[in-house]
Amino acid sequence: MKTLYVDGSGFMHRLSARVKLALLAAASLALFLIQSPSVLGVGAIATGLLYASLRIGWRQSWLRLRVLFVTIAAVALFTLVFNSPVEAVSVFFRLSALALLASAVTATTTTGDFITEVTFAATPLEKLGLVKAADIGLSIGLVLRFIPEILLRHQAIRDAHIARGLRPKALSIIVPLIILTLKNADEIASAIDARAIRAQK
Repeated sequence: MKTLYVDGSGFMHRLSARVKLALLAAASLALFLIQSPSVLGVGAIATGLLYASLRIGWRQSWLRLRVLFVTIAAVALFTLVFNSPVEAVSVFFRLSALALLASAVTATTTTGDFITEVTFAATPLEKLGLVKAADIGLSIGLVLRFIPEILLRHQAIRDAHIARGLRPKALSIIVPLIILTLKNADEIASAIDARAIRAQK
């Protein structure tokens, strides 16, 4: 399976996963507390420069971020229709900064490190008997592993339509994409149970 992690030795790669996740949480809170479009714009530019410093490349960055930015543009347009232009700009900058920062964190943190830190963070809840920390960590890890696989399947189905001379349509792509994803999820769940990775009930 592909992963969102990109090998490197830069500043973000050298930071511990715990520090990066803590900074991401703090920055997310700050972005939603700030209302000034100009300040949010500076934040979006700063996170854009941070992401560019990873040297992932324009094409690969576009493949990673295009779905996010299409969604952000749609949300900003919706805000423009029902609210003021200032609020729409604020939403666009806020979500763009958050998306770029989160993408920088996922690109410089391995899935194993994510699982370790999420499991550690969920340990207090396990002591209260609310959840199993290892299961929470495993769930987050699987989500991170599934994202690039889903994007690859989407592109493969789209390419198959074009190769057959068919115009790709949302419904004709989403249905097989959901079926393939659910099938793969069922196979992974069976493999996890067969290896007794999660607790059996």
